[in-house]
Parts: sequence; structure tokens; C-alpha cells
Amino acid sequence: MNLSEHFTLEELVLSQTAARENIDNTPSAAIVENLKVLAAGLEKVRALVGHPIIVSSGYRCPALNRAVRGAVNSQHMDGAAADILCPGFGTPLQVCRAIEASPILFDQMIYEYGWCHISFSGAVGRRMLTLDPKTGATRTGIIG
Repeated sequence: MNLSEHFTLEELVLSQTAARENIDNTPSAAIVENLKVLAAGLEKVRALVGHPIIVSSGYRCPALNRAVRGAVNSQHMDGAAADILCPGFGTPLQVCRAIEASPILFDQMIYEYGWCHISFSGAVGRRMLTLDPKTGATRTGIIG
């Protein structure tokens, strides 16, 4: 099922951990609506970077989130967040910096563990940004 021009429901719920652990990661209808908002945001990022985006982690049901040791309040469980890579554009930090410099209204973006975590909600984006100081990047609060 296409959620947007370039993103499908299948890719935003795909999980090797869920398959390996036999976890049903099927989203509810309400989560699918959130995933449509996420896909629309990812389309903006794709247009910005000019290359396809790889989603390494999208929606996670609570059991899957526990299995991957995700944050207890992870926006992945709401279908609002994705961990992304764009090797055709650059490193995950370069992707984060490009999004930071753009007018894209994301909710939260975190550079972590070699990927870019980004979330979108139906509300106006907070543009909350965290760039991990362990990587040599700066750590910033809410930016406008």
C-alpha cells in the first residue's frame, strides 16, 4: 500500500527483529494515518536531498520496541518516526545538517548511532534537534 509517492506501508513497518522474534508489527488504522503524515514528511526530506531514502526503522509496535530496546516513549510506536539513511546524498550527519538548514517542519530529529532519526506529527513541527556530542557534533535544544 502506497502511503505517498515514494514510501509504502510495507517499508515503514518492515523489521528484521519482528520477523526473527515472530512479533506481529501490524499497525492499527490510527497508526496508518500517522504513517501517512510521516511519509509526507519523508517526501520533503527526499526532495531536499535529491536522492532515495532508506528507512532502517519505522513503525514499531510496543513488543517490537521493547525487543530493540527503544525508548519507552518512542515516537516509532506512534508511527510518527523513522530512522533513515541517504547514502546517495552523504553521511547521516550531513543529512541531519541539510534538514536542519531547511524550512522542513519536523517534530524531532536526532543524529544517533550512525543514522538520522526524524519524526513528524500532524501538529506544527517543534524542530527539536539533538546532534550527539560523542560524534563531534553540537547538541542543540529547540531551534526555530
